[in-house]
Amino acid sequence: MPQVLDPIPSGGSDSILCCYVNATSQIQIARITNVPNWYFERVVFPGQRLLFEAVSTAQLEIHTGMIASAILSDTVPCSSLMVNEEGDEEPFPQSLGLVDVSA
Repeated sequence: MPQVLDPIPSGGSDSILCCYVNATSQIQIARITNVPNWYFERVVFPGQRLLFEAVSTAQLEIHTGMIASAILSDTVPCSSLMVNEEGDEEPFPQSLGLVDVSA
């Protein structure tokens, strides 16, 4: 069960369970900013999986930490991060196209 610190606004009846994996060697900030009256921001360490609940229209922004700043490195629709229901063979509907900005 995901940790729900900031529950989805009451109008968000189309909530989905999502999983994001930080496949880089850098700390990232995962943030959703396009859902009114809801604040979602989490630190995701290298190799960590982040399970969270969001509305299907949400966009997950990935900010990669640099020295004294963070760069927006990717924006991913939460619908593409949706976790399949139990019993499915694949844990995720598609491969996550992550950007490694360490180069």
